[in-house]
Amino acid sequence: MKNYPSSHLRNIGVVAHGGAGKTSLVEAMLYNTGVINRLGRVEDGTTTADYHPEEINRQVTIHTSLVPCEWQDCKLNVLDTPGYSDFIGEVYGALRVVETALFVVSAVDGVEVQTEIIWDRAEQANLSRIVFINKMDRENANFYKVMDDLKEKFDANFAPVQLPLGQANDFTGIVDLIEKKAYTFENGKAREVPVPENMAPDISSFREKLIEASVEADDELMMKYLEGEELNTEEIKSGLHKGVLSGKVVPVLCGSATRNMAVTSLMDFLVKNSPAPPVEEGAPFSGLVFKTLADPYVGKMNFIRVFTGTLKSDAVVLNSTKEKQEKVGQILYVRGKTSTPTTEVPTGDIAVLVKLQDTGTGDTLCDKDHPVKLPPIDFPVPTLTVAIQPRSKGDEDKMGDAISKLLEEDPTVRVEKNTETKQTLLTGMGELHLDILLERLKRKYGVEVTMDSPKVPYRETIRAEVKVEGKHKKQTGGRGQYGHVWLRLEPLHDTPYEFTEEIFGGSVPKQYIPAVEKGVKEAMQEGVLAGYPVTGVKTVLYDGSFHPVDSSELAFKIAASMAFKKGQQQAKPVLLEPIMDVEVTVPESYMGDIISDFNTKRGRILGMEAAGKNSRVKAQVPLAEMYRYAIDLKSMTQGRGSFRMEFIGYEEVPARLAEEIIKKAKAEAEAEK
Repeated sequence: MKNYPSSHLRNIGVVAHGGAGKTSLVEAMLYNTGVINRLGRVEDGTTTADYHPEEINRQVTIHTSLVPCEWQDCKLNVLDTPGYSDFIGEVYGALRVVETALFVVSAVDGVEVQTEIIWDRAEQANLSRIVFINKMDRENANFYKVMDDLKEKFDANFAPVQLPLGQANDFTGIVDLIEKKAYTFENGKAREVPVPENMAPDISSFREKLIEASVEADDELMMKYLEGEELNTEEIKSGLHKGVLSGKVVPVLCGSATRNMAVTSLMDFLVKNSPAPPVEEGAPFSGLVFKTLADPYVGKMNFIRVFTGTLKSDAVVLNSTKEKQEKVGQILYVRGKTSTPTTEVPTGDIAVLVKLQDTGTGDTLCDKDHPVKLPPIDFPVPTLTVAIQPRSKGDEDKMGDAISKLLEEDPTVRVEKNTETKQTLLTGMGELHLDILLERLKRKYGVEVTMDSPKVPYRETIRAEVKVEGKHKKQTGGRGQYGHVWLRLEPLHDTPYEFTEEIFGGSVPKQYIPAVEKGVKEAMQEGVLAGYPVTGVKTVLYDGSFHPVDSSELAFKIAASMAFKKGQQQAKPVLLEPIMDVEVTVPESYMGDIISDFNTKRGRILGMEAAGKNSRVKAQVPLAEMYRYAIDLKSMTQGRGSFRMEFIGYEEVPARLAEEIIKKAKAEAEAEK
């Protein structure tokens, strides 16, 4: 693949709701450029973009694939992105490095949830947006209904560039509204045909809408239009071009990807109207890594978009994110799973670096003498947590290594070892995401793991003040053991722990006081109710006694531990649970469902507020009720809701629930013996 100047590059993120036909469209584009000699099918697992085993098995896009097409002396860097919400992080990475978002919308299903979510993201990023209404050949396809749907869902200036010749089984081609010409397609190639007379009213009406949209970005054309002058074809094209570049106009095209109908028209349009990467003349090299893959044959692959300057092989560059230097070895241009080496990458182009030591997704690489940090990728925070453990004990070390490689590949995964519950917690974007992560662990790294529900890290505390004695006395012939303390336990409300002493007259010598505190701390590790750690207790050592020969630090530590446990039993012990601050952002129409659901989850609603186009609910909810909230929220809002939560403190568990939790904890402890 040859190097193209920046003016001949187009970086395009192909985005959509799952099943709209993105991958089939990319496949048709490749076929039209002669890269492949037959169209692959998603159902057969033969497409260029979906080549990972998990994609072939499930017939869905999971990874963003870089699939460049060379067309009309331009290189279209096409990024085929996933359409399922669990893999939205891949979409966010792709949108960070393109100038154009090509939205594929099904002519049958119209605008779906994921399209709405990605639209907002593309709008925030000020990307040029183009819509391709796909599946015009399918039963129940309706171009005009989808146009209405687009206008209803999005506040954008949609400009239909084409109308379909027929729909569903009768779909044969398109009418170009700018040129007022009709085309049918055979094997991807266009053939001009007469414009059907019965379409004259629609053509006139929609062409007028196209002209209205085209003058939006050009004041001169706007004046001419308002004064009633007719615009010629070149003026319409010029206005439309400016409108697309500025984001003021969203052109709409249509066709059928699987039958390769009107795909070449779309490709022509992308070359002529989607923006080329901006160029800063003379600027030193800088680039952003937007994706990382661990390839079993090539090693670690970092996908990089060059934003300024030129990236050259054998260069020493600075990873300004991690403040480490990297030696650039081989640079590859990739297309799906195939690759060709190159010696340099110009401004605006996308390539792959292999075997870099410290570089990962989101990192900036730059000229070491001109450090710069590019804005990183704002990845979504994962919210669905499960506990995982290796099927066999021998896999424990292997699991750790394999997970660290998964973390390199996927910034929307979190792994945490909870020392308290002794569980490894894996957090992802949803059930499908987690399933595929476990599949990948098995397939790529030979590690089989099982999934379980995370345990809630409960706590125990006291509600009453007590005075309690602890005495450890042992005589075994020779030197004995003697430690004797009186402790006062008091509830603390804002502090997890406090230890003080009020010893007078040396009843407990000063050298033994640290041992007493140590005994208290050890006793607090395991409460008397269900073995959970104790918090919120002030312990005061106020009296005791010692033996000049038999007393020791160990004896006082044991005495203090005994006293604390006895004291906790007497001081009205209660179980505490972690409480989370939760913020849920949803469209206004779902607010009632969210609030009702929180009420069933023992949540406290703190308030509601507007959040842009959506509404936000703030609440405090027990963690025990939130582990599967990502699934519940997706179900309640058809995937339109998002949430974040953080720990704020502990509160007492209601008595009825506490009884069940304590019973279960005791049974588990018994089973482990």
